[in-house]
Amino acid sequence: MQHHAITLIELNSIAKGIETADAMLKSAEVTLLAAKSICPGKFIVLVGGDVAAIEQASASGQRCASHLLVDHFTIANLHPDVLPAISGVTKVDDISAVGVLETYSVAACIAAADLAAKTASVTLIRIHLAFGIGGKCYFVLCGDVAAVESAMAAAAGQTGEKGLLVYQTVIPRPDPALLTALI
Repeated sequence: MQHHAITLIELNSIAKGIETADAMLKSAEVTLLAAKSICPGKFIVLVGGDVAAIEQASASGQRCASHLLVDHFTIANLHPDVLPAISGVTKVDDISAVGVLETYSVAACIAAADLAAKTASVTLIRIHLAFGIGGKCYFVLCGDVAAVESAMAAAAGQTGEKGLLVYQTVIPRPDPALLTALI
C-alpha cells in the first residue's frame, strides 16, 4: 500500500514507545509501518495513512510520549523514494555524485531526506535508522553534482535549524568500492 502521509514519534523509552504506538493506532485509522527499539535504548513509531488520520495519530503520540519525546515529524506529501530507502530496496546504476547527511535523530533524518528528494532531481539510496550507530541516523542520495549539492544544502539547513545536524558531505565521482559499501 502506498502511503502519501506519514508520522514518526521518537522516544527515549522503549516501554513508553510501545505504549505510544498503541495510543497512536487506537486514535486513528493508520497503518503501522515500524515500531521498534533503536540505539541507544530509544524507540520509534512510524505510521502511514491519509493526512487527517496521520495528524490525529501524531497528536495522540506526542501527548502520550510526554516528556520522553525526543523528536517527531509529520509529512503530508511523502516523496516516493523515502520508504524504499528506509527498506533498503533502491537500486541505482549510474552515480555521478553522492550526498550523505548524518543527524542526531531518526525523525530529523527522515524529514531531511524527504526535503532533499523534493528539492532536486536526486535519488534516495538508503536511510540508515540508528542501528549500531549510537542513535544517530544518516541518509545517502545520488544524482548529478549540482542536484546533490542543492538537495544537501536544503536538508542540512533544515536539520541545522533544529540543532540535529552532525555532518553532511557531497562526493563527486565516488570510488566504485565506496559505492558498494554504501549500498
